[in-house]
Amino acid sequence: MILNWIKIFIYHLKQNKLFSFLNVLGLSIGIAGVIFAILYWNDEQSYDAWNPEKENVFLVANQMSENTFWASSSAPIGAAIKEKSSEVASYCYLSGNYESDLIRFKNKKVQSSKIVLAQKNFFEFFPYEFVEGNQKSALPDENSISLSQGLALQLFGKETALGKEVLFQNKKITVRGVYKMDKKSSYNPSAVVNFIDLRIRKSIVQWGNFQFVLFLKVKNPSKVSLVENDLQKLYYDNLTVRFAQENGITPEQYIEKYGTTKPSLEPLSTIRLHTKTSGLIEENGNFQFLMIMVGLSVLILLLSIVNYINSATANAIKRAKEVGVRKVIGSSKINIIQQFVFETAILSLFSILIALVLVELSLPYYNDFLDKTIVVQGSQFYLQLIIIFSITVCLAGVFPAIYVSNFEALKVLKGNFGRSKSGVWLRNGMLIFQFSIATFFIIGFYIVYQQIDHINKKDLGFKANQILSISYRNVYGEEITDNFRFDRYLTIKNELLRIPGVKQVAAGGFAFGGSAKSTITLQYKDLSVDGDNIPIDFGMLEMMQIKLVKGRYLSPKFAQDTINTMLINETAARLLKEKKPIGKKVNWNGKELIIVGVVKDFNIGNPAEAIPPMSIFHFKTNSWLTFALNNIYIDAVAKTIDQTVADLENFWLKKVDPDYPFVYDFVDKDYQRSYSSYVKQKNLFSILNIEVILIALFGLFCLASFSIERRMKEIAVRKTLGAETNILLKELSKQYIIYCVIGFLIAVFPAYYLLNKWLENFAYRIDISIYPFLIGFIALLSLTLLVVLSKAYQATRVDVLQYLKYE
Repeated sequence: MILNWIKIFIYHLKQNKLFSFLNVLGLSIGIAGVIFAILYWNDEQSYDAWNPEKENVFLVANQMSENTFWASSSAPIGAAIKEKSSEVASYCYLSGNYESDLIRFKNKKVQSSKIVLAQKNFFEFFPYEFVEGNQKSALPDENSISLSQGLALQLFGKETALGKEVLFQNKKITVRGVYKMDKKSSYNPSAVVNFIDLRIRKSIVQWGNFQFVLFLKVKNPSKVSLVENDLQKLYYDNLTVRFAQENGITPEQYIEKYGTTKPSLEPLSTIRLHTKTSGLIEENGNFQFLMIMVGLSVLILLLSIVNYINSATANAIKRAKEVGVRKVIGSSKINIIQQFVFETAILSLFSILIALVLVELSLPYYNDFLDKTIVVQGSQFYLQLIIIFSITVCLAGVFPAIYVSNFEALKVLKGNFGRSKSGVWLRNGMLIFQFSIATFFIIGFYIVYQQIDHINKKDLGFKANQILSISYRNVYGEEITDNFRFDRYLTIKNELLRIPGVKQVAAGGFAFGGSAKSTITLQYKDLSVDGDNIPIDFGMLEMMQIKLVKGRYLSPKFAQDTINTMLINETAARLLKEKKPIGKKVNWNGKELIIVGVVKDFNIGNPAEAIPPMSIFHFKTNSWLTFALNNIYIDAVAKTIDQTVADLENFWLKKVDPDYPFVYDFVDKDYQRSYSSYVKQKNLFSILNIEVILIALFGLFCLASFSIERRMKEIAVRKTLGAETNILLKELSKQYIIYCVIGFLIAVFPAYYLLNKWLENFAYRIDISIYPFLIGFIALLSLTLLVVLSKAYQATRVDVLQYLKYE
């Protein structure tokens, strides 16, 4: 029986080569899209999935205002919550950013950009497998370091690493362990150093200084709310009450005026995709983008399946007599259904194989698109492939099979089945569904394109053409003072100004396309504003052409500009509710500063996000912020930029930092990367839009071909009676225009609603107008008429005698 089914399948395959090819291609594209989405999903879900402690370890996330969540905590809270709450088993402080530095062993030096500073129990929270040493003895004291297997190999080759002394940040430390870094985690360090305890001790009484990431291990995850309540009480007693007393008001009045810190615990198992904070050491996963990709991929697969069902049911007319004969000689409904499902299974299997080939060939581009290193391994998602195969066969095979099995043998064998309306409503309904999906994608692409274009054209508040940003490795150490750091920068600056082609040099304690490295509350009268700290050198704002709204820039002409003056941006001025802020005094971290200027709002971070209030001052005004001096900006002559860059690199490697590569970029290009994820979403919509339109056109072509082929005798009769070609074209295309309009109307509301939700991610967004919908309708109607009229016109050119000679 199976052999007979295969022979029949091959026969019909040869008879319908084009339509079979289009069906397989459509299914392959749909399945390939879902496989890509599965690979992305599996990769994101793999973060921390290996960690046996993932359900017991929680990140302390602190809500500082309505829309501001910090991943950092203050130094005293860890020990305090451990003592107060019986549900907390242990705590671990870690650095909020990776350290990038050299590790030296004898005459060998290796640069690592993923070094974590942590307390000694780090490996209890992230239990990587050790190949030398063990978790408990990995970081016993502040002179200890544990290395990843790869870094140990670079430093020591095949020698044992355990017990060897290395030099890190001018301090000799001992290797206490080597671990495998073969798992994806929220923390993926190449080395872990026990330097954090010293920093904790230095700020152990500073409850308001949020600078360390804090993880808690709880005994019972179901009682996390009790720990959160204890944290809230600790912050209330040590922050709210104390600051209220300093301001001479009650705690209730303080909360009403300034708000309060609201801690929450986020489980390690979900923080990759669901954390409310934006300060994790590894880049946060984009859950919305992941769901968009999964949703659109599933939608395209459904479109491919609908396309197949449409084509299969239309093609079934040709096989009506075959089914009728088989019924007469004794075949049952079940037997016929099994045969057609079997044929669909073979086509689906071919489609999956082709889809896997497409995925393998496209994977390098896909990894580049997502900035990942995904590898196709069948063992990782073979169950999901089986589910895709099963769903495809069930949906694409069962409907047409049931439809065919219901043919009436007597009617079929009499020869009048070709005029039957059986299955028409099913095919037309699915065609309308295809039109709806195509409409959604066309409208969606246009709106996404408009929004990204809006961001590209948005006034960023600064101009950085030909401005170079040099990555500057600051100097640290117990003996290094803040003044020494700034004086070192000034020496470098003076040398840079002597290089031909360099017009101006300045520094900033931030990076365009990044974020401010610290935030401190401004207090003015009864108002409290969390301002991003923007420490700068003189001339920085002028170089970036950041406009002044009121007052003046910071200048070396005024001695107080390195002592007690500051600028604010427009957002901060609005929040301070002061129409004439110039000359007003504000409290900044317990220090009284005078506002001497207001600058126009300018973007540092993602242009999709609202511009935060900013506190701008010279590095010397608050010298401890020189720790953030990691970017030097240079305005260079455009005509000689290549030679200038070469001279800068030569100077840098000889005089500034010979151990590190010279790293630079143009500010405008570097800034564009801050919203690259949204550009990727636009590109994704573009690719999927092309796929959807192609699949929809395949289906429309197949359906129009079968439909017009059934009406060839009618066309021949009409031509014989003198019908004109344009009348025939109108008659043949009329129903498709109606279905196109219905499909468009069905898609309008979902497209508007979902895309409006997507636009809510942007602080600066477009308003959805009627134009995307008009363009979507015109594009859809044009493509429909192109396919249908071309097929209809071809039908009107046939020889009428071919269809009337037997009448």
